[in-house]
Amino acid sequence: MTTRILPAVGDPDAARAVTTLIGQLPDAEPAQPVTDSTQLVDTLARLAAASLDELPEVVLVHERIGPVPALELVREVALRFPAVGVVLITADASPVLFSAAMDSGARGLVTLPLGYEELASRVQAAAQWSVGVRRHLGGGAEQVTGPGGTVVTVSGAKGGVGTTVTAVHLALAARASGRTVALVDMDLQSGDIASYLDVQFRRSVADLASIADVSPRVLQDAVYVHETGLSLLLAPAEGERGEEVTDRAARQIVSALRGRHEVVVVDCGSQLNSANAAAIEMADTALLVVTPDVVAVRAAKRTVRMWERLQVRKAEETVTVVNRHHRSTEIQPPLVQKITATRVAGTAVPAHFKELQAVVDAGRLHELDAKSTVKQALWALAGELGLVGAPATEAPGKPGKPGKPGKQLARVGDRGSLGLRRRTGGR
Repeated sequence: MTTRILPAVGDPDAARAVTTLIGQLPDAEPAQPVTDSTQLVDTLARLAAASLDELPEVVLVHERIGPVPALELVREVALRFPAVGVVLITADASPVLFSAAMDSGARGLVTLPLGYEELASRVQAAAQWSVGVRRHLGGGAEQVTGPGGTVVTVSGAKGGVGTTVTAVHLALAARASGRTVALVDMDLQSGDIASYLDVQFRRSVADLASIADVSPRVLQDAVYVHETGLSLLLAPAEGERGEEVTDRAARQIVSALRGRHEVVVVDCGSQLNSANAAAIEMADTALLVVTPDVVAVRAAKRTVRMWERLQVRKAEETVTVVNRHHRSTEIQPPLVQKITATRVAGTAVPAHFKELQAVVDAGRLHELDAKSTVKQALWALAGELGLVGAPATEAPGKPGKPGKPGKQLARVGDRGSLGLRRRTGGR
């Protein structure tokens, strides 16, 4: 049996050494090394989207990979691509690291300097495990053939631009099309999803922060199933508890949710912290909501630049949504695109707050009238982003006109961005 091996090594000299030794293994088919964590996850996601069989049997993660630490990258690959055997290459052979690597999902550990016998043994064991998992997955009714559900984060250029309304209706549109949807409130200190949807629930995202392994049972206990069918993971009622949610916890929580839902929408609010920065990194699509005024557009530009400085997200990988748009305003979507250097969504949300006021005040945002132009635009945006399985029937519109419901555009943001950030805290 041929074993396909994908090395992930940041240092060029180390990459050459690893590739040379892999080439000597019997029946090995080494792939071109990837040089950072983002490239590794993107490569695996692309292969998994084609077919489970396209994935390599073994991934070698070198301790010099970056910018995401090697153990966190091992955990991410193990969670998102369970049919891949991950082997960690490290100079630290201590029992503590070995235990940590196994807890992260590694199938083996090879110590530096590399030795042929040890590498061959670990690769063979990981490959056999991978083949067994794929055989098991292939025999079930539900096959896991991809990296999991689609993750969309919604951030505000500043407070009050409509971030939560946007996030809620994107989730509702996806749910209305028959998809399983999780809506996460990662605005940890001032999240309002519970208020918008008339929910009283004691569990929150903070209750998952200290759990080493978020199992389906644990996740089920923390999630509130709303009358609309949305799975809600709420922000803590006590804002100070938001500090308990680290970037590592956020990665684990989002990964667990995407493994059980077809769509995961994360409301990140307008303040950046280590937790929502991790979610933005992991997202398949990162939205930035802005209103067409000078203050908001300047704030959007600052946000995009900050994301780039902290290596959270590149400007060209960010999609800006213009909310409260009116054709008579001086600031139009093309100008927003030019100033922020992001991609602007083809659907702009009109400035009709009166349509929202009654349902917002009542905490029944999900009961917004289907004839509402705001709802129609937001549901059209969900279609533009590829979040709906079919055009949402509740918000009909005329196809073929920019910014109108029913227009199904090419999916925005095909590739996620994982591990691009200098630490915003803690690590």
